[in-house]
Amino acid sequence: MQESIFLQSEHEVRLLTGVVDKNIRTIERLTNADVCLRDTEIIIKGKSPKAIETCKNLIMYLLQEHGQGRSIDELLRAEVEKRERKVAALDEVVTFAHHNKEISPRTKGQLAFVKAVYDNDVVFCIGPAGTGKTYLAMALAVEYLKQDKVERIILSRPAVETGERLGYLPGDLNAKINPYLRPLLDALHEMVPAEEISLKMERGLIEILPLAYMRGRTLNDAFVILDEAQNASPLQVKMFLTRLGFGSKMVVTGDITQIDIPADKKSGLVEVQRILKGVGGIQFIYLTEKDVVRHSLVKEILKAYEKKHTRPKK
Repeated sequence: MQESIFLQSEHEVRLLTGVVDKNIRTIERLTNADVCLRDTEIIIKGKSPKAIETCKNLIMYLLQEHGQGRSIDELLRAEVEKRERKVAALDEVVTFAHHNKEISPRTKGQLAFVKAVYDNDVVFCIGPAGTGKTYLAMALAVEYLKQDKVERIILSRPAVETGERLGYLPGDLNAKINPYLRPLLDALHEMVPAEEISLKMERGLIEILPLAYMRGRTLNDAFVILDEAQNASPLQVKMFLTRLGFGSKMVVTGDITQIDIPADKKSGLVEVQRILKGVGGIQFIYLTEKDVVRHSLVKEILKAYEKKHTRPKK
């Protein structure tokens, strides 16, 4: 994966590269891309389109600002300091390497979530869409399995979506539950090769099932995730939590602003906050629109909806 930028002169090349290619090395560190020079052509190589785009944008920014009379060396120092401040604000960097991909918390809220999982047996992560709840929970589960801290991963969701019921869907059980569990599978496939997932499922190291099928089980030495818990009833949430066995971690994620169960039914995720508040070994983490890591428009959409729902009625 690569892209080229053509500079106007060798003078621009010398300005951009700096002494002994110092600036190029800094650009590479800042963007996780590789930069090669061929006459006045800059070749950018990266493992992802995002890395290439980030590198290209930084180079264009440096050249544009230099045209306004600013020093490229000073601009890069400022970018490095900005990166260092961001890292300091996060207190520490937690990185997981899964399937040739580095995953780390990108906001203070996400870092608090990761730390809470390390420090507690049961963690509730509540927040709006796009805050990385499911993705980070999956990264943690895979990390725990890789390090032999648990013997298996168990992934679950309530089989409730916008009023549909399993019985009305065509096919066998696997076909019926697949639409509900697809987001979990998508996250898993980004971190574990497909053939490895199949093998681990055959060996019982990874299990994916609807919440209703967890009744009567005791889950020892497992990393257990309950996703979209806002659609679970209070009894279902209680049933799930009481499956906790020795040597296990439980992570419950959900968005209480997107409850799909009927309005006359209570959400277990809403109720459990009151019931388990202050219980040792259990922690609640709340993410906000500041923790959204999807497209920047997602933040604006969330703000608009929040503004609409909090606006006083006339």
